Amino acid sequence: MKELFESFYDLIMNTIDNLGIYGPLFGSFLIIIESILPMLPLFVFITINYLAFGHFLGFIISWTCTILGCLLSYFLVKKYFSNFVLRKAKDKNLLNRFVGYFKDMSLPKITVIMSIPFTPAFLMNIAAGLVKMPFKKFLISLLISKLFLVYFWGEVGTGLIESFKNPSSLITVILMVIIAYIFSLLVKKVFKIE
Repeated sequence: MKELFESFYDLIMNTIDNLGIYGPLFGSFLIIIESILPMLPLFVFITINYLAFGHFLGFIISWTCTILGCLLSYFLVKKYFSNFVLRKAKDKNLLNRFVGYFKDMSLPKITVIMSIPFTPAFLMNIAAGLVKMPFKKFLISLLISKLFLVYFWGEVGTGLIESFKNPSSLITVILMVIIAYIFSLLVKKVFKIE
């Protein structure tokens, strides 16, 4: 597994080096695509951006592109694929319960769920699109939660297994989720969002 990651990392870093000034565009493209194709490893791309462009620029590129990718996925489902998904669902009752639960979720709950590093962003984007969540609510949740998520993956950058081996990483996640929850409560109150 380590050799696979190292060879993948070398391939990406060489590609970024060869692209020169277009390197950040490539890093941006990878993050945006990951928000649409969930099988791609987001933590790898964020870590690579951090290593290639430094902590500040790597964070900005990763955070901005994660938000853009999530918004693109949300709009695609909301505008074009929601009826298709609802028609093709095998268990309509389960889907209706899920949609109802997600639709009634408050801004702080959505923000906390989205800030957890192991939450599949793709599913959150689809759910938000299916229930036609208001854009303002979805955007505020993204802006807050992705700060913590991108920071976590950029700093830890070692994936799920390593974060369980390193208790300080888990403590960092818990603290960031608590901070995200408190911050989203404040934003909810200021912007009067239900």
